[in-house]
Amino acid sequence: MSPPPADVALIGAGIMSATLGALIQRLEPDWSVEIFESLDEVALESSNAWHNAGTGHAGFCELDYAVPRPNGTLDVSTSIATGEQFHITRQFWSALLASGELPTASRFVQPMPHLAFVAGAENVAFLRQWYDTLRREPLFAGMRYSDDSGQIGEWSRALVDGRESEQPIAATYEASGTDVDYGAMARALIDAQVARGVQLHLRHRVTDLEQDGDGWRITHRSPAGTRTSRARFVFVGAGGGSLQLLQRSGIPEADGYAGFPVSGKFLRTRTREVVATHRVKAYGRAEQGVPGMGAPHLDHRTVDGEGSVLFGPFAGFDPRFLKAGSRLDLLRTVRPGNIGAMLHVAKDNVDLLTYLIREITASHGKQMRALRKLMPTADDGDWELITAGQRVQVIGKDANGRGRLQFGTELVTSPGNRLAGLLGASPGASTAVPVMIRLLQEAFPDRYPGWADPLRELVPSLGRTMNTDAEWALDIRRETAAALGLDGV
Repeated sequence: MSPPPADVALIGAGIMSATLGALIQRLEPDWSVEIFESLDEVALESSNAWHNAGTGHAGFCELDYAVPRPNGTLDVSTSIATGEQFHITRQFWSALLASGELPTASRFVQPMPHLAFVAGAENVAFLRQWYDTLRREPLFAGMRYSDDSGQIGEWSRALVDGRESEQPIAATYEASGTDVDYGAMARALIDAQVARGVQLHLRHRVTDLEQDGDGWRITHRSPAGTRTSRARFVFVGAGGGSLQLLQRSGIPEADGYAGFPVSGKFLRTRTREVVATHRVKAYGRAEQGVPGMGAPHLDHRTVDGEGSVLFGPFAGFDPRFLKAGSRLDLLRTVRPGNIGAMLHVAKDNVDLLTYLIREITASHGKQMRALRKLMPTADDGDWELITAGQRVQVIGKDANGRGRLQFGTELVTSPGNRLAGLLGASPGASTAVPVMIRLLQEAFPDRYPGWADPLRELVPSLGRTMNTDAEWALDIRRETAAALGLDGV
């Protein structure tokens, strides 16, 4: 006799599946959960520490989140929303630390100030406006601003050493920023789940999803051969591999989606003398004609206890949707229902295509010149180029059926078919908890009302807006900062 179906199957063992599994174990401890991962370890793709910049995105330094309005003011709602989402994630981590479900916080999160840094009179004026707009918001009230090279040098010597003294520069500084090893976090979450009975299937690549009564038949291939499993609910959290599986499932909600793969590259240094000059995460402003995804950043990283600095991102092209994927991935996702959207996006985003071509053909010398705009004293011999993870830019359709490029995280849910999936990337991992809570709300509308109170015990701000209550927001920030061992709030 075949085994009974699992209550939940999670496809992909990255930070998203790890977070959803942790939530489900808290809310429904009697549910059976199985995780299918194609690689031989957990969190080796997008969640891997070297495949992303490790920024706990809270809107403190991402200048591309600000949108100029026709009247000359700035719309900073994306910064505020991102800050709210990351504070939800922080509250969830704090609750798991308090209950012993996560190990010591220092294994996955480090205090790391976040800076926004610019050079040139026009950019300095923009940064000042950005700062003046955000500092009135409770979540950003602790942010500091300076256009004094001496002060900025105290925050990061790397940004000012060797710079021409007459060049105008400015920076903002937020002490409560973080550096997060999402791979370590995912491993810790899944280890805790396995200890409580979750079945983890490594080296099991899911190749097909078929509806089976009130659930799903999951076909997966392993070194032992091909077999099928069943589950009442399926979450597809396979990073770049999600699109193909959602298409194969046949759910109507996946119709029209397409994806375009972009590989990321970083310059990295582990030279101790260099790393010591830059213990912050500094984000710059994208140059004219460069999309927000190309905004330069110089990030201090701590991975396995070792400090390093990354600079990037540099874009590349690889038709694979996963670093360990197939070169046929892009071709396999082209459908009659999405080819029109892909063509519209290509026509409407010539600047993005131009940027990608320029990035792909950039020499090492050009990459170093880009680095020296932030770090003037950078020496070629200290830096190496590393390839980060693959990201798939989501292409969807607008209300008129035209293709639109989406730069955020796209949640696809089919409640009637008991299936959900996640597409997209940045700010991704930082918003894992609020995105997975939204998944629970959309995918389980009948059960969610009964989960609301337990979720609020984990995330006190759930359903409320922190940014509208300064005193209450400060209390929550202090509590989570203390639990996570962070400076400031």
